Amino acid sequence: MPRIPAKRTLRLAGAALVVAAFAGCGTAMAADGKPVWTAAQPSTGPSAQPSIIASASTSARHLTTPSTTPTQASPATTKPATSKPATTKPARSKPAQPRLGGPANSAMKTGTAAVALTFDDGPDPVQTPKILDLLAKYHVKATFCVVGENVAAHPELVRRIAAAGHTLCNHTWQHSLTLGKQKPAEIRADLQRTNDAIRQAAPDAQVKYMRAPGGNFTPNFVKVAAELGMKSIYWQVDPRDWDHPAGESDAAHRAKVLAAVKKHVHKGSIVLSHDFGQPDTIAAYQTLLPWLKQRYQLIALP
Repeated sequence: MPRIPAKRTLRLAGAALVVAAFAGCGTAMAADGKPVWTAAQPSTGPSAQPSIIASASTSARHLTTPSTTPTQASPATTKPATSKPATTKPARSKPAQPRLGGPANSAMKTGTAAVALTFDDGPDPVQTPKILDLLAKYHVKATFCVVGENVAAHPELVRRIAAAGHTLCNHTWQHSLTLGKQKPAEIRADLQRTNDAIRQAAPDAQVKYMRAPGGNFTPNFVKVAAELGMKSIYWQVDPRDWDHPAGESDAAHRAKVLAAVKKHVHKGSIVLSHDFGQPDTIAAYQTLLPWLKQRYQLIALP
């Protein structure tokens, strides 16, 4: 084998490195068939060392175009990133429910200066016609909170109440004092059954109010009534016309009802009374109606 001069050997080695620098991915081979460098693996962290490829490329550049003067790196001119402050929109909240004063936020007042007279537990075949006659005599409209069973028994009186321009209110099917503690589905079924009976008796009647028996409202009771389109009404004035203890004369009972209403009624009051089985209430209103009409605007709940 002929001898190769040393200078030529150096030139051949330099050429092999130049080829390796531009070879791309893979394994470059020297003249003797051994690898010069291997492809670099992906960086595994922010402080990974420069790849062997970059080193070989730099060496090749230095061999082919040696630099006689060092190049100075220009200072970085990257502008700092600016970010706009976050503008988080405030979460929308539901408007607060007005406080109506009664249990479970049922309404105690009419919301105006007018006074509303309400009569519960009917219709009564004897007492309801009497109070209807008395209201008609003084041209007063009122609200009747009717019990479903009584509606089914006396639909003609429900038609008369509606035809006279009075307001009808759902007072449940059987006047259960514990209905508000039942499951919502049971409350709904009871109220719906009562509404159906009212509308069967008076198809054009609107039922926009509900009163819990005994005033025993619960949040579920009020919620279900609202879902059925009814506002829950409590009262501000209760003359206890339903409470007729043994030994109390009829005259004393009437005087008690009169005194209680006169003392406690104010503008905007809802007054609780009963037409079912309460003849002394009807007698008391013979005096009360003209007295109230002189002092207040009397309305059926709208």
